[in-house]
Amino acid sequence: MNTPAAARPRLQLTPASEGDFEALLALRMAAMRESLTRLGHFDPQRARERLSRGYNPAHTRHILRDGELVGFVVVIPRPHDLLLDHLYIHPSAQGEGIGAWVMRQVLAEADVQAMPMSVTALKHTDATRFYQRHGFILEAEGEWDLYFRRPAHPPSDSD
Repeated sequence: MNTPAAARPRLQLTPASEGDFEALLALRMAAMRESLTRLGHFDPQRARERLSRGYNPAHTRHILRDGELVGFVVVIPRPHDLLLDHLYIHPSAQGEGIGAWVMRQVLAEADVQAMPMSVTALKHTDATRFYQRHGFILEAEGEWDLYFRRPAHPPSDSD
């Protein structure tokens, strides 16, 4: 069943700013709470430290659904790849295809640059299937995390 275009939510990525940190932290904690609690690792202070350690608004974008902040994505350029450092969708907006839409956007940007993309995912979460559906290949495992990489897909001349 196709949803009429007028009924579909309007999704967009917009730049973040320095003043967005607390709102993004709250969103990250809401998105991660269930998975981390299930594994016995939910710690608000650790979540704050993890996000603040690398928070750079230049690499951070809000995910808006009909103008409402429902998530954020952080893509960090590195010399040999792009790092998908954060991708969080608020639980109230999960299951609507928003994460897949965001992933298509950031992968298209990587393809224009002919850059591979790397991502780390917490073990035993739905993120593993999500990243694999989008072409990421498991490269390594750590104690708590899985390390994925998506090869570069340079656009062809016919694109």
